[in-house]
Amino acid sequence: MPLVYNWSFPMKRASLPVVLAVSGMALCLLLAAPLRPSAFAKASAGFTLAPDQTRALWVTRTTLSSPDAIRQMVRAAEAGGFNTLLIQVRGRGDVYFNGTIEPRASELLSRPDFDPLKTTLELAHTAGLKVHAWVAVNLVSSAASLPASRDHVVYRAPEWLMVPRELAAEMKKIDLRSPAYLGRLARWTRANADDVEGLYTSPLHPAAQAHTAAVIGELARNYAIDGVHLDYVRYPNETFDYSAASLEQFKAAIFPALTDRERSEAAARELLDPIAYPNLFRERWNDFRRERLTALVTRIRAAVKAERPGALVSAAVVPDAQHALDDRLQDWRAWLDLSLVDVLCPMAYTTDAAVFQQQIAAAIDSAGSRPVWAGIGAYRLSAAQTLQHIAAARKLGTAGIILFSYDALIAPPNSAVTLGELGRAAFGAGSH
Repeated sequence: MPLVYNWSFPMKRASLPVVLAVSGMALCLLLAAPLRPSAFAKASAGFTLAPDQTRALWVTRTTLSSPDAIRQMVRAAEAGGFNTLLIQVRGRGDVYFNGTIEPRASELLSRPDFDPLKTTLELAHTAGLKVHAWVAVNLVSSAASLPASRDHVVYRAPEWLMVPRELAAEMKKIDLRSPAYLGRLARWTRANADDVEGLYTSPLHPAAQAHTAAVIGELARNYAIDGVHLDYVRYPNETFDYSAASLEQFKAAIFPALTDRERSEAAARELLDPIAYPNLFRERWNDFRRERLTALVTRIRAAVKAERPGALVSAAVVPDAQHALDDRLQDWRAWLDLSLVDVLCPMAYTTDAAVFQQQIAAAIDSAGSRPVWAGIGAYRLSAAQTLQHIAAARKLGTAGIILFSYDALIAPPNSAVTLGELGRAAFGAGSH
């Protein structure tokens, strides 16, 4: 998910210049007389999702800081007609549940008896809402503020961290266990914050894969979750992972299949070029990275299903399949073909209605019989645009929608009441 920016959702103090007119399966948005919050109920007439369709909210870890915040969130979701919550319980290599493998989130250290996931499950299930555990898979730390706990993965296993191509030669010369290694990677990442969200672990390391799968397996074993939602299950971009260990993994993987001539050329190039093998065998390098990411998804799915067979495994993906494949090395079409994910969640966060429809339609076409939940970037949209995207997703035949995010939608000048009004307008009366 993207960072949540300050935005305006103008219903609380200002009137909304739109009238919603619904005719059959079509929703028309017409600029007309102002519509005040109290009029949202009127706008909902005829605009409903089928009872079995998912009406979900992404809920960031910010809301998991106290029982009161969770209680308010569940009430607001129920009042708005939502039926599913995706709760961020693994934020950045730390956890918002009682686990034994990764450190507890620093925001929770003053309340050792408080279990955010347990509290959410109890309240949400009582209200009839499903709860999916949302986990950031590869993104494990901000670069701006490194974790406080020395038990965090960035300190325990810096060799698992992805390295950009630009730093490959330099990082190879730094002792992995020296603070200089993590420090250099963090400084580079901060300088490139517009393109890279933070520090990522690499799926090219079998031990890193095992660690992530163990965290998610423990989560599935100990909590009655309805699903596990995978986020950041990708590379930051195609220039990662050029860590020394990953380069050695690739070399070992392809070396047996190389011809004598290819081996000789690679050996000569490697004397001068630390990334000789990726440079010489570019397509195989891309395939290798994609396949290792798919192997990680395979391992996570097995861990979830072993503990909780009925839990759904969903994944937030780059909506354009080719862009996901080329730039993020995320082969989600293969995940579907291999039945690794039960639900596809394309993050169609565009503000352009036509582009949104194209992205969702393409995802549905690729998914075949697999359910698609349309990810809607409500944090970037006006109320009218959010309703328009929900209606478009419904008309295209999605199995549901997810709004990003609860936390953004209730940010001032809005509130939980505002969210309820939006939900009722989108889903209609009696949508529970």
